[in-house]
Amino acid sequence: MAIKVTEDYVRFDAGDTSLILACAIGERPRIVYLGGRLFASHPAEIDLIHTRQHAHGSADVEIAPSILNELGAGVVAKAGFLVHRNGDEWYSFFSVTAIECLSEEEVVITCLDHHTNIEVKHTISMMVDNEVITFQTSVQNVGRSMLNLQSCMAACVPIGPQFDQTIGFSGRWAGEFKLQHIPKFIGSYVRENKKGRTSHDAFPAIILGTAEADENSGQALGFHLGWSGNSHIEVERLSDGRAFVHMGEYLFPGEVLLGAEEIYQTPILYVGYSGDGFNGLSHKFHNALKSKVLDDRKQNKPRPIHYNTWEAVYFDHSPQKLMELAQRAADVGAERFVLDDGWFGGRRNDQTGLGDWWIAAEVYPEGLKPLIDHVNALGMEFGIWFEPEMVNPDSELYRKHPDWILSAGDLEQVPFRNQYALDLTRSDVCDYLFGCIDDLLSHHNISYIKWDMNRDVHHPGHAAGRAVTSKQTKALYSLLERIRNAHPDIEIESCSSGGGRADYGILNHSDRIWTSDSNDALDRQHIQRGASYFFPLSIMGAHVGPEVCHITGRKLSMELRVATAFLGHMGMEMNLLDETPENLKILKLGISLHKQYRRLIHQGDFYRLDTPDFVNAVCVVSKDKEQALLSWCNMTGHSETLPPRIFFTGLKPDKLYRLRIIWPVGLQSITSPSIIDVMDLAGMGELVMGEALMKIGVQAPLLHPETCIIYHVQLDD
Repeated sequence: MAIKVTEDYVRFDAGDTSLILACAIGERPRIVYLGGRLFASHPAEIDLIHTRQHAHGSADVEIAPSILNELGAGVVAKAGFLVHRNGDEWYSFFSVTAIECLSEEEVVITCLDHHTNIEVKHTISMMVDNEVITFQTSVQNVGRSMLNLQSCMAACVPIGPQFDQTIGFSGRWAGEFKLQHIPKFIGSYVRENKKGRTSHDAFPAIILGTAEADENSGQALGFHLGWSGNSHIEVERLSDGRAFVHMGEYLFPGEVLLGAEEIYQTPILYVGYSGDGFNGLSHKFHNALKSKVLDDRKQNKPRPIHYNTWEAVYFDHSPQKLMELAQRAADVGAERFVLDDGWFGGRRNDQTGLGDWWIAAEVYPEGLKPLIDHVNALGMEFGIWFEPEMVNPDSELYRKHPDWILSAGDLEQVPFRNQYALDLTRSDVCDYLFGCIDDLLSHHNISYIKWDMNRDVHHPGHAAGRAVTSKQTKALYSLLERIRNAHPDIEIESCSSGGGRADYGILNHSDRIWTSDSNDALDRQHIQRGASYFFPLSIMGAHVGPEVCHITGRKLSMELRVATAFLGHMGMEMNLLDETPENLKILKLGISLHKQYRRLIHQGDFYRLDTPDFVNAVCVVSKDKEQALLSWCNMTGHSETLPPRIFFTGLKPDKLYRLRIIWPVGLQSITSPSIIDVMDLAGMGELVMGEALMKIGVQAPLLHPETCIIYHVQLDD
């Protein structure tokens, strides 16, 4: 792959993707083409065949879109750039002044509007190893007077007419990453998030596909804004047939005021194309996240099996009970013990103590060292929970510094979980938080932080009155990096009431996401599938919850709970002291099996299977295609006499594979004769050609609702 720059065009080619930009000096920069790889076509030729005929009732000359669709050009599409100087100079019109190749992957296109004295730089790259494209725009005020920036998208990306299938992401607390299929429309599909975090209900991503696109075939485009603050997502389809995706930061009024020479930079927009359906798209995003976003210091370390204390003890901390839980966790195979909320200050419930980040002497009279030493002696790492960005009104910190919170003038705070948001744009606030965390980490053998954020921010105002969500988000990133620089071996989990802060922006500064607060296995089947469109299994926290979920009240078997957490960064979050010996035996078997296949799960290629609604089926295939795991979960019953066939994917068609069911151990057929018995699937299994597994399929066994089985196929030597 290489960037090719000519007098009028910049071209990116990699794998099955091409991106062509028109950026002649003195002209407005445009995206001419984004889609499947072009080999023979010349950029000028492609530009020419996009010529649109004059239509009655429209301008006498064709007004082409640009990367920002700025107002001064008169483009009928939504403007991706809105500014003014005291109500004037809103009519931006950018022309290219320079093109600079920073590497074989990255180019910077500099534009100037000499009418309004604004310089814009578009930094565009295509990652060589995974073909994901990134767009980022910076704006500099080169005038003398104050510039009020109301909106700036990372890019306004034109999409071809073949992409008429739209998939958005919705959800709620404990029900994140729900897919929303939008019928073909003329107008706009808009999701705006103003909650101060990525949010549970408006994950900043969109997927577009051709009408026939499914998990394994058809063309697809994916867009994700790598940003942990407010966001604007819009798919705009004009009546003239053109369509655009606009993505960028949502800004409050007056949030970005640029003085002379000051610069604003948008979040990064990640864009991917696939000619192999939605799975092909996910593979590219997963690889991009692993290779370009995540810190590579932890990439090759096996993901430890977690035990989290929250649903075992809540706020009722007892060192003795926690030590007993640690022993039980180690017995079933845990490798990391995470002490959740309730260990600090006066934090005996969710109404007090947030902000007082010192060990509670009345709960831990000898400090945390005895517990940590006990955990380490059992062969486990020790992790701890923080919620640094928040403060309870009933805390020593708030009583001492009531001016440290975000607010909006004299408006009363919106009640939310008995807490306020601290103003991280203040250096004294970040210095205090860093000092508390650094002190604890420096004096204890702690290798992991669960970093939580449990409320929306409704009034994100600095003491001076200015809205500061953008600066708050960047200050959070800086604080996280400050901690990681001081403690290079620390791992950080991004938790925000579950999946409320899961995006590539936060993952540039952390190592794992907590996908949802719901540990209900059936909920998790849907949540983890939705998250998998952009997140790989290795960073998706997936825990075995208690028999009765405290959120849904649903009672589920240990076999189902283990199977659901099996394909993810596996862990546990239950009171192990209350589990039956039989359940503990099943759990221990499941954890041992996960460790056996952990490398495959976390480093293989992940596929979602197209199935009827009553089934959720997913598959992970090793890079060398020598083995695979396939999870088949009966969510409910089915109307047909028997369930459908299971079609594997990603295997070598001309090779023999040994097919077995590895979970649940000792699976019994409901009726006989059965394919389980005939092929000895619960035992040694049967040899089957990869072609047959993929094209003919295997009859799914008759299963009860709420049952999940896991197949393993291994290339026969």
